[in-house]
Amino acid sequence: MRTDRAPDELRPVVVERGYTEMTPGSVLIRMGRTRVLCTVSFDEDVPPWMRDGGEGWITAEYAMLPGSSPERVHRSSISGGRTKEIQRLIGRSLRAAVDLAAMGPITARVDCDVLQADGGTRTASITGAWVALADAFAARVEAGKLEASPIVDHVAAVSVGLVDGVALLDLDYVEDAAADVDANVVMTGSGEFVEVQATAEGRPFPKARLDELLDLAAEGIGELVEVQRRALAE
Repeated sequence: MRTDRAPDELRPVVVERGYTEMTPGSVLIRMGRTRVLCTVSFDEDVPPWMRDGGEGWITAEYAMLPGSSPERVHRSSISGGRTKEIQRLIGRSLRAAVDLAAMGPITARVDCDVLQADGGTRTASITGAWVALADAFAARVEAGKLEASPIVDHVAAVSVGLVDGVALLDLDYVEDAAADVDANVVMTGSGEFVEVQATAEGRPFPKARLDELLDLAAEGIGELVEVQRRALAE
C-alpha cells in the first residue's frame, strides 16, 4: 500500500521554464522521480498534405534516454512501436488545445526526452509540453510572427490505477507494475476528455470502477492545470 502520500494525491510537481536556451519553448517537468525535458521549435512550413489548407500542425517526438532507467535503454529502441504510440498521443493531446487555423502554415515540433523514468512519463510529457508550447507561441507573438497565441485551452494528463483494489492517482513505477487496472487520462482545462487509455491487466473491471478512476483523474488534472497556470505566471 502507498505510504508516502494519500491515494488521491499527486507526486510533487515542479515545472521549470526556460530550461534550455536554444529553442523558444523549453520546460523541465518533474513528477516525483520522473523527469522529462520538453522543447518546442518551429518549421516555417507544414507537411505536404496540409499545404493547401492554411492551417498549422503540431507533431511530437518522445524518447527515453539511455540513462533514464536502471537498465540502460538502447538507442535503437527509441523508434519502436511503443515510442510511436506515445508520440502520437502527445501530438493529439496538444492539438486539442490549439486553434490550428490561427497558427498559420507552420509546424510546431515538440520533443519530449525522458531523463529519468519512474512511471507516468507520457503523462508528464503532455503536461510539460503544453507549458513549453505556450512559451514558444508567446515568443513568436513577441517577435511579431503571430498576432496572438493560438492556444485555446490548457491540456494536462495523469495516470490512475487500481492497486490491490484501491484507486490511486499518479502511479509511480512500482505501483504501475503492480496495478490490476491502469489508465492514462488526458483532459483540457475546461474539463473535457481528450483521450482515455485504460487496461485491465488481469480480471475485467466494472464500469463503476472506471468512473471512479476518471473522477480521480479529473481531480488530479485540475491540480496540474493550476500548476501550469502558476508556472506561466512566474
